[in-house]
Amino acid sequence: MKSRVPKVLQTVGGQSMIIHVLDTALQLQPAGIHVVFNPKVPEVQAACADYDITWAAQAEQLGTGHAVQQAMPGIPENADVLVLYGDIPLLESSVLKSLVEAPSTGVKVLTMDISEPTGYGRIVRDDHGNVTGIVEERDASEAQRAITEVNSGIIMAPRQVLMSCLDNMASDNSQNEYYLTDVFSIAHQQGIQTSSVIAPVATDLEGANDRIQLAELERRYRMKKSTELMQAGVQLADPQRIDVRGNVEVGTDVFIDINVILEGDISLGDGVHIGPGCVLKDCHLAAGTQVQAYSVLEGMRSLGACDIGPFARVRPGTELMEGCKVGNFVEIKKTTLGKGSKASHLSYLGDSSIGERVNIGAGTITCNYDGVNKHQTIIEDDVFIGSDTQLIAPVTIGTGADIGAGSTVSKDAPAGQLTISRAKQVTIRGWKRPVKK
Repeated sequence: MKSRVPKVLQTVGGQSMIIHVLDTALQLQPAGIHVVFNPKVPEVQAACADYDITWAAQAEQLGTGHAVQQAMPGIPENADVLVLYGDIPLLESSVLKSLVEAPSTGVKVLTMDISEPTGYGRIVRDDHGNVTGIVEERDASEAQRAITEVNSGIIMAPRQVLMSCLDNMASDNSQNEYYLTDVFSIAHQQGIQTSSVIAPVATDLEGANDRIQLAELERRYRMKKSTELMQAGVQLADPQRIDVRGNVEVGTDVFIDINVILEGDISLGDGVHIGPGCVLKDCHLAAGTQVQAYSVLEGMRSLGACDIGPFARVRPGTELMEGCKVGNFVEIKKTTLGKGSKASHLSYLGDSSIGERVNIGAGTITCNYDGVNKHQTIIEDDVFIGSDTQLIAPVTIGTGADIGAGSTVSKDAPAGQLTISRAKQVTIRGWKRPVKK
């Protein structure tokens, strides 16, 4: 990867590859998850802190077989062991389930049949179709390299069977490593049943060893998520130009334009429209909400149909009621905007409670931060805020009040009254504009 970031922490769909694998493993409801790690790379343990994991250190990197040996002491005697890899993020739990449920008392392997097997270990069978071994490409003969059924690396066996095979591994190969794939030739020699399950979609078992392969995984993940959305009824302007990096729930007749990014937990109600270039993270949009082009929304929710953008930034803690308008170049944070209220352009609203049918003029700012603490602005129903107004919190604007354009309001404004705070306009007669010498 040519990166300081460990390979399994490289991201696909905005999430580390190992997290994808852990989430898939959890869908099988395992009795335990054991992760083999390099103690010189503590970042992996830190990234998986939210998971219940038994960690097994591999101080020396002596191959995949050696890695599995490190985990075996922590695994119960009567367990069935499923070996996964931290860099195969697209693997489906349904495919693993087919391997788990395949009848066998011996060693099973998940394989794939691909037209270009370069780089993969080849599956070698006897005349009866039993797996007699897996040969790494660097050790394979010309005839073996022509085999298109290849090893995914994912195997399953009873612990005692697997341990017996691991104890008989040798490192007499070109890499001087203990290959996990040798388990099959050892099992065959010991008369242990060896079998395979071919994955229906080979590309889902592919990993990434460089940036090119990582980008290919990202492309496939994107199409997988796009397909899921379209199957749920979403209309995508272009399935190849949307990135889903979380969980998305959708209603009917949702439309998503090009170059949209959806992160975290997202819910989109019936008829929601997302314009081009938008970024949504942890957002919940009520039915009928329209998000115009190039808006960035995070940690917010609309509680009724409203209009957002274009070029709006809606930050965490914001709630928008039905009929709201948050227009172009408006930033709004930790604020409730009541029914029918509008901030159409060029404003900042932070730490505010804004009532119904309020009009926020262009250039309005809630001055909520005094350098140490945040303070709240309260704007009651039917207020009109003139353009270029500064509301210095804490401050309350009473119901039906008008604030004249260009005002700086540092005291509560009474309900139903016009409040203005301006310097007197003066014209200087005979003024001469300076000129360069």
